[in-house]
Amino acid sequence: MVLDLDVVRDNYNAFARALPDTRVFYAVKANPSPEVLHLLATLGSCFDTASVVEIEMALAAGATSDRISFGNTIKKERDIARAFSLGIRLFAVDCVAEVDKIVRAAPGSKVFCRILCDGAGAEWPLSRKFGCVPEMAADVLEHAHRNGLEAYGVSFHVGSQQRNTEAWDQALASSAEIFRECAVRGMNLSMVNLGGGFPTKYLKEVPGVSRYGDSIFRALSKHFGNRLPETIIEPGRGMVGNAGLIESEVVLISKKSDNEDEVRWVYLDIGKFGGLAETMDESIRYPIRTRHDGDEMVPCVLAGPTCDSADVMYEKEPYMLPVSLSIGDKVLIEGAGAYTTTYSAVAFNGFPPLRSYVI
Repeated sequence: MVLDLDVVRDNYNAFARALPDTRVFYAVKANPSPEVLHLLATLGSCFDTASVVEIEMALAAGATSDRISFGNTIKKERDIARAFSLGIRLFAVDCVAEVDKIVRAAPGSKVFCRILCDGAGAEWPLSRKFGCVPEMAADVLEHAHRNGLEAYGVSFHVGSQQRNTEAWDQALASSAEIFRECAVRGMNLSMVNLGGGFPTKYLKEVPGVSRYGDSIFRALSKHFGNRLPETIIEPGRGMVGNAGLIESEVVLISKKSDNEDEVRWVYLDIGKFGGLAETMDESIRYPIRTRHDGDEMVPCVLAGPTCDSADVMYEKEPYMLPVSLSIGDKVLIEGAGAYTTTYSAVAFNGFPPLRSYVI
């Protein structure tokens, strides 16, 4: 995988222009390359981290602790303590039990409560693993407040690769209601974490970042009036996705029978375990370029090289590839800068992890 830092720089500047009063917290998990983190730290980005290791990487890249959020709602207490010792004072929660850990391990810190969001319109919808129902958030934040933490705000995530620019509206309506309920209980919340979800271009066209910025600002004004909260965003895919591409080799092309209409199987030297995990359920469909583009196209099943039957990327909806594609041909997989190197297995079937080059 080769990643172009100039594209990352352009993406960061686009986010900064689209939402000028919103702080950018880059989601480190999307691509934690030291070069990417250093560039973003230099540009003034903050960082959303999911582990102590990611916190340490952001610090090593030049970020100060006040520019780092421990945004995972599922944390070991000893990891909270370690983050606190490194200066982190901003933590995500979604239940009382997680609040209690922070009370013990990071006293006096700021917490924001993540609420559930349906993710309609997203190509990679999120499950119910993270967040609580909006009606529960005020209780969680009040518990934090009564135990010496700062009830700081609310967060949500509208689903990854969200192509609906209006998806933030309902979540912001819920957030405003939580702000009002907390005010009644004596807590003045300050911040709304708008999460990620900003898409990168794969096979389908996606709206520009400015359209998301306009829509989000309208929704904020609609639900909060003139008393707009502080806001942060957590772009990951939208920051680095279109900055990277993967070169892969065709290992085998075959059919499962002699039937004339049998769909061809094309096996690449990369699959779900080599970095293309987001092809699960065929959610993310990567653009693929070949030297035969322009020739007659035929439907193909696309699979990876490992001895695992789950290592099939596209079968329910076969992928159109040139009929002239041959064993040994190189193909370029575009939009591969996010969630590829980090999803790559260490040594499944003995295949090495995906190499990464930053230019």
